[in-house]
Amino acid sequence: MPTIANYAVGSLGTGGYATLPGLVLTYFLTDNLGVAALAAGLIVTAAKVWDVVIDPLIGAASDRQFARTGSRRGFMLIGAFTLPLFFALTFAVPPAWGPVAGAVCVLLAFLGTATSFSLFQVPYVALPAELTRSYDERTRLLGWRVVVLTAAILLFGAGGPMLRRATGDQVSGYLLMGIVAGVVIGIGMLIATRTADAAASASLTPARLHSADESAGNPRDLVRTMQSRGLRDQYLTGFRALRRSLPFRALLGTFLLQALATGTMLAGAQYVATWVLRDEAAVELLFIALVAPALLATPGWTAIAHRIGKERAFLGATILYLVAAASITAAVWTPGTWIYASVALAGIAYAGLQSLPMAMLPDVISHDEHTTGPGQAGTFTGIWTAGETVGFALGATVVALMLAATGYLSSIAGENTVQPEAAVTAIVLSFSILPAALMAVSLIPLARYRLRRSDFQSAPVAPA
Repeated sequence: MPTIANYAVGSLGTGGYATLPGLVLTYFLTDNLGVAALAAGLIVTAAKVWDVVIDPLIGAASDRQFARTGSRRGFMLIGAFTLPLFFALTFAVPPAWGPVAGAVCVLLAFLGTATSFSLFQVPYVALPAELTRSYDERTRLLGWRVVVLTAAILLFGAGGPMLRRATGDQVSGYLLMGIVAGVVIGIGMLIATRTADAAASASLTPARLHSADESAGNPRDLVRTMQSRGLRDQYLTGFRALRRSLPFRALLGTFLLQALATGTMLAGAQYVATWVLRDEAAVELLFIALVAPALLATPGWTAIAHRIGKERAFLGATILYLVAAASITAAVWTPGTWIYASVALAGIAYAGLQSLPMAMLPDVISHDEHTTGPGQAGTFTGIWTAGETVGFALGATVVALMLAATGYLSSIAGENTVQPEAAVTAIVLSFSILPAALMAVSLIPLARYRLRRSDFQSAPVAPA
């Protein structure tokens, strides 16, 4: 149980990083620093593209570290200690510096934040495949992680904007938000690094050592092979894993499209609160409506997955989210507080969309172990994290492009602005029909996922 708890607390960090920048960074640039909507979207995208470049390299390096030392903790510690500083600097830029200088400074600080997060996240996602070999135990492990992740979304999604308003001044408010949020994220990440040692112990069980001996030869040979790989080969290793594993391609394709869908809703939430619900503070209620049902629903999705299988439960969650998002389209004609009910329904589905694919990823890694040998979990999670990053990054970009195309007016803190009707309509559509359509498309790769419970043999190795 301590291992489960320590691993779950790591999602305090991942949830904070995934939620707060996606929620407020584009808005911070357009409505506080006066940066044009298109430029703001490009800044967020550039930082995420950097993630895509480095994630496979970090994954390969994490595998080498694990083969050499038996632990992935080193990179996780570096990320946990450096992220709070870069996160605070991202929101420390004052409007007085002007849109150009402000945009450049935010970009550099956010690039640092993204690098720190990747150093932690890639090995962190690799751990479940090494903590337990049990099909159902992974669902339980990731279920508790998503409970904390969902709570983190509520904490940062509602608490971040509250901190922003706490000082009565947007400039100092954003700085306070960046400092407090960065420290909390770092603490959650630091606690989770302790799980890496438990994963190392689990990986040294006789059953796993026997499997490694049969499939990969002497462990020292594995270390030398991994250390001899050049930069190009490290990238190719990730793409080879993607090419040879159909379950991985199907799951990653599904998750990427769904990350894009949820990313568009996340990036549009603050705009919906300000220009559709006509209350900037309504973003907190939107997150409460999303997260409160998700907190209650996560154990339910775990139970459903245990009964009918993860892949069928995942399908049900996808369809439910699709219906909930599509219903918000009516806000184009009749905006109102009824939106909270649709968001709550999406929250129930969101719990499954987070916990189930994350519980399926270790199954994919385990399946690959049986055919190519252990020691490549970091390679898989490097590609996975890059794909997830692309989805969320493009979500913010799509919203920014829609705003730019419909004449959205950027402003500096304190200015009063009236948005054109087309821009308000685009805000609603980016929060409703667009994510619904992406969810519908994600059903195509999900239909190609073939792994079932019968493909795995339960093992007694489980988190303590």
